[in-house]
Amino acid sequence: MGLNVYLAGEIHTDWRDQIIQGAQGLDVTFSGPVTDHAASDDCGVEILGAEDQKFWHDRKGALVNGIRTRKDLHDADVVVVRFGDKYKQWNAAFDAGQAAALGKSMIILQPEEHDHALKEVNAAADAVARTPEQVVQILRYVLTDKLPG
Repeated sequence: MGLNVYLAGEIHTDWRDQIIQGAQGLDVTFSGPVTDHAASDDCGVEILGAEDQKFWHDRKGALVNGIRTRKDLHDADVVVVRFGDKYKQWNAAFDAGQAAALGKSMIILQPEEHDHALKEVNAAADAVARTPEQVVQILRYVLTDKLPG
């Protein structure tokens, strides 16, 4: 049994790399959003033409990025959603809501100080992890029946 895992959320730290590295040797295929912030923001206007208003600039980018996000969420067996410290993660909350609506297994990765703010998101999750290592341990357990240690 292999897993398709979508890594959603915060793009400013190396949590994705930590999970991918930790999962080496497991039958896991990872996908995720474009993590080049400038490319993600500007893809719509770079491809479809400039916009005078920031709202329409952002909308074009969101729509183009949404093609990838919808496909990857649909194909995922497990969705890992990272809520980071630096920015409000509206995109992460939206991805978590879509994953829940699709009935996907979901692991939330967040610091403890976000517990109250994310209580509804956490209630929809199968697990709430604090570290990328815990996410890897969950994936390893699901795929191999092996506990850490």
